[in-house]
Amino acid sequence: MSDDPKSLLRRLLDAALASAQPARCLPPHLPDPPAGRTVVVGAGKAAATMAQAVEDHWEGPLEGLVVTRYGHRVPTRAIEVVEAAHPVPDAGGREAAARILALAETLGADDLALCLISGGGSALLTLPAAGVQLADKQAVTGSLLRSGAAIGEINAVRKHLSAIKGGRLGAACHPARLVSLLISDVPGDDPAVIGSGPTVPDPTTFADALGVLRKYGIDEPAAVIRHLEGGAGETPKEGDPRLAGAEIRIAATPAMALAAAAEVAREAGCTPVILGDALEGEARDLARDHARLAREAAPGTVLLSGGEATVTVTGEGRGGPNAEYALALAIALDAAPGILATACDTDGIDGTEDNAGALVTPDTLARGRAAGEDAAGRLAANDAYGYFAALGDLVMTGPTLTNVNDFRAILVRR
Repeated sequence: MSDDPKSLLRRLLDAALASAQPARCLPPHLPDPPAGRTVVVGAGKAAATMAQAVEDHWEGPLEGLVVTRYGHRVPTRAIEVVEAAHPVPDAGGREAAARILALAETLGADDLALCLISGGGSALLTLPAAGVQLADKQAVTGSLLRSGAAIGEINAVRKHLSAIKGGRLGAACHPARLVSLLISDVPGDDPAVIGSGPTVPDPTTFADALGVLRKYGIDEPAAVIRHLEGGAGETPKEGDPRLAGAEIRIAATPAMALAAAAEVAREAGCTPVILGDALEGEARDLARDHARLAREAAPGTVLLSGGEATVTVTGEGRGGPNAEYALALAIALDAAPGILATACDTDGIDGTEDNAGALVTPDTLARGRAAGEDAAGRLAANDAYGYFAALGDLVMTGPTLTNVNDFRAILVRR
């Protein structure tokens, strides 16, 4: 086993990130050029690097527009990159989405629509449905993010407040050939959930979206409730002829990222155990379960997991689901010797913060007490960021320009 456990944990994260870099994973999935135009559209935190990868490996002319998160732009030649807000949408995303939809509507039967979608696409590709304003979408998005709702539930609402998501962009591309290249950041890799499925049939309904809001006690804005109750203009469903020939190619997934990390663990003399690539639920509950597994694991084990943990926000602190998981894990481990862990979002942004996640060591709680920190109090206030910042144990990667969701590794050394 590696003599430097912190270094090993970072190498595991780096291997996961490398496996999902568009320059590496996208080129094998590119289609053949068409007889007519090639138009590239897309959205997500990896959209700019995906567009760059397409340009670097494409033969022939192309054009297009993608929208990515602020700070995620990379140089491109023919494909325009627009930056917008995430996770709460802004006017930049709305204007980019309107331009993307208009561009799709210019396509003909000899053309190719190449749609690049990665995590974050739901917020970035925002074009409110008739009767819904951007402010309404901003308000309901904020409420859903604080509620602890799962990503599939959030996206069911987003699709039914949108003029472009839930298969509508794909329908607009008809009659062109449509190929969607996806980097998955959702449990189960469901194309209808990744970026709210702008180019695939939508299995959810207005009634489903309304049910999500009722489940979490969200009863405003009034315009949102009226729109969902009205149910006018349902999303395209399975069998819609406009989507009949659409192709979906998934270039990177959480499972691939965990497999890459597992290989590094084996090379370091450890035994990797993948707990799952689609784990969901409250971050602190997941942490307690994983603490128990870590205490029972044999020395030399590395427990790996992915998915999308959630946080029901009741406090006023800072900290995304990965930092909250890490703090809850430290509390549950209670200084168990020889166990270290890292929990990070693979996009480099834990929730809305500037950290990817946090690092847990056997002395996390002791160092916190020495610094005057109350771990339980910080957790209750949803302020894991503040706790790990005080210890210098936030993991900072900056924007990774990809996104295959949460990455968690627990190293058992004792």
